[in-house]
Amino acid sequence: MKLVVVSAGLGVPSSTRLLGDRLAAAVDRRTPVDIQVIEVRDLAVEIAHAFTNGFPAKALAAAQDAVAGADGLIVVTPVFSASCSGLFKSFFDVLDKDALAGKPVLIAATGGTARHSLVLEHALRPLFAYLRAVVVPTGVYAASEDWGEEGLAGRIERAAGELAGLMTGLRAAGTGQEADTPVVPFEEQLARLGA
Repeated sequence: MKLVVVSAGLGVPSSTRLLGDRLAAAVDRRTPVDIQVIEVRDLAVEIAHAFTNGFPAKALAAAQDAVAGADGLIVVTPVFSASCSGLFKSFFDVLDKDALAGKPVLIAATGGTARHSLVLEHALRPLFAYLRAVVVPTGVYAASEDWGEEGLAGRIERAAGELAGLMTGLRAAGTGQEADTPVVPFEEQLARLGA
């Protein structure tokens, strides 16, 4: 299976990339995946050109193909002005409108303070719901003070488990039911119970 991490960190090293790497490693511990990281900052000029001329250049087209062909995505952005970065949003704006339909996505963000943690619910979750992705229930936000704290590791493990479950075809993470388990209609369940 193929897992793509989309990281919109701007610095080198980047806490945004570090969070993406930790999430990807946690998914890989549950189910082996081929991990590809897309650093959005490296595509900034090509993204701008795609807006103005309507065509992606070679590196951007390869990134778009990687996202479209992924079995699951981890998307990580730094927080700017209480939202995702403009570069992060622009990358998803130049994707094909159906590229994320039905695709499992784990949303994550980094910021200087815990006060911005709701960016996951107010900016990222609506964006990926609009793109018709299947967003895992647990988003991961890491403020500066979270690094090295036990709570962050727990959130990473829970979110990674949810994404791995969706990627391997589980109906719901933690249920142990495979996706090809037949769904029995409610009326038939009642008939079997003699109701």
